[in-house]
Amino acid sequence: MSTFDSTKRLLPEILTEIARGKIQLPDFQRGWVWDDDHIRSLLVSVARSFPVGAVMLLETGGEARFQLRAVEGVVLPGSAAEAELLILDGQQRLTTLTQVLALKSAVKTRTDKGKAIERHYYWHIPTALEGGDRLDDAILALEPDRILRSNFGRDTVLDLSSPIKECAQLYFPCDQILNSDAWEEALQEHASEHFGLYMRFRKDVLGAFRNYQLPVIQLHKATSKEAVCLVFEKVNTGGVPLNVFELMTATYAADGYNLRDDWYGSKQRNVQSRQERLCKEPVLQQVETTDFLQAVTMLHTLEKRQIDLAAGKKDKQVAPVSAKRVAILALELPDYKKWAAPVEQGFMLVAKFLRKEHIRDPRELPYRTQLAPLAAVLAILKERWLEPMIHAKLSRWYWCGVLGELYGGAVETRIANDVEELLGWVKDERAVPRTVLEATFSPDRLDRLWSRLSAAYKGINMLVLREGAEDFFWKAKIQELDQEDIALDIHHIFPQDWCEKQGIKRATYNAIVNKTPISYKANRMIGGSAPSAYLSKLQGHKQVQLSDEGMNALLTSHRIDANALRADDFEEFYQARKAALLELIEGAMGKASMASGIMNADTDNDY
Repeated sequence: MSTFDSTKRLLPEILTEIARGKIQLPDFQRGWVWDDDHIRSLLVSVARSFPVGAVMLLETGGEARFQLRAVEGVVLPGSAAEAELLILDGQQRLTTLTQVLALKSAVKTRTDKGKAIERHYYWHIPTALEGGDRLDDAILALEPDRILRSNFGRDTVLDLSSPIKECAQLYFPCDQILNSDAWEEALQEHASEHFGLYMRFRKDVLGAFRNYQLPVIQLHKATSKEAVCLVFEKVNTGGVPLNVFELMTATYAADGYNLRDDWYGSKQRNVQSRQERLCKEPVLQQVETTDFLQAVTMLHTLEKRQIDLAAGKKDKQVAPVSAKRVAILALELPDYKKWAAPVEQGFMLVAKFLRKEHIRDPRELPYRTQLAPLAAVLAILKERWLEPMIHAKLSRWYWCGVLGELYGGAVETRIANDVEELLGWVKDERAVPRTVLEATFSPDRLDRLWSRLSAAYKGINMLVLREGAEDFFWKAKIQELDQEDIALDIHHIFPQDWCEKQGIKRATYNAIVNKTPISYKANRMIGGSAPSAYLSKLQGHKQVQLSDEGMNALLTSHRIDANALRADDFEEFYQARKAALLELIEGAMGKASMASGIMNADTDNDY
């Protein structure tokens, strides 16, 4: 069965229905943005009977219920008809034509430079009758008082402030195009000598508007909410994807609930911002509206699934736990209200969990996409997540996701599976989640980790810090320095300049194996010197004063082989640190890496 009809409708008929409120906008539509040049171009296109594109309308009364608003400029009386159709595509064109042709107020638009202006539009009848390209020159736009001035407003060039003046000078107002009876009466009374010329204009130009057939695609009311969302994205010529949060905001508003206030807060309505409460934890500053809605939806669908399974339904007959858009769009307002507070608390527990993994700064976060499933799980577990056995499982799952690099791209299916499987793993030691089972780490991945934006790069750096890495200069752990706001960064262990002079490939010395967190102060002292030189310099500094044993212990905290470093032996250092990092990774993931034991073989790190 087709979900839509294609037809043509008279432009005046559609504009009349917009002015009466029978056709409105769903509240997720963006505002009207066309400027004066676009308005003129559209008027000329219609006058010349050129195609201006189809519009898409949706019948009201179906599953897709939204808060509605009138087209910009339309003021609906209390007795206005209920909307029968919603504009999905063609908002800019229909709003332009409504404001110019169907409303008497000045059109609120802007210049090509973005300056807000108000204009009344006119056709100069004699110029318009020349047709063709002259139609562009026939359009005149005047300020709200309908007077054209020059010399910085001191001189009047054209005054059309009354119908009599319009008729006498043969300027026809565009707001009379759909019904020109009153203007024609004024013309016959005050400038009848022009009536014959006007009748030609009426036939050639006004007739083009009044008989214009606009292609219309009309979606049936049976169209699902998800389909409406997808259709809008496909036809949205503005190129801005429709966020599911905006669609849910419009849906809940139809039930009198302001989802935007719930998330962003409102001083006017005395509503606290859920987002601000979350952002008090710095690591949660990246949490987006979609993450929150996904977590709520996963808990709602998990509850439904558990109820159905308890009722004896077979697994194939039961809907899965889901984080997909279709499931979010099906989330009813009572369900959102039920789970929103627990999910918020779940996210706050996520911040505590991440602190235990030594992730505090949003820049250190490997994947934002792992936060939603973790928040959903912690919303159920509450304080139980601190139990050693449960925490160990959550930690292993987390690092498998990070180091296995499983959470980039589309992850809706994975995160939904994670919620159900992690909770199942808490109850049954044998029910290991797929994320843990599927995660792998290849040793040669360490040779190709160059970008600090990579999830695995961030993760390995955090593991080094988690194990208590100490700074080369300050007598403290790196994490302690970070909390004191001392400038830190990830720097080369064998300096870049030294490596270049030794002929070591950039791809090799830039790999994470040759990087570690170092304070700005220590890095400046390292400079481009050989490790043996800068270690001696650091140990002898009056603020450091470290013995060889002390410095060796410090280097070991970074998983650095002190003997290889002191001997300036890059190859020996590289192999030893690669093995040490791999051991760290295997410990976090709770499994051996791919091709474990490869560290004894030769590598391709040529000089």
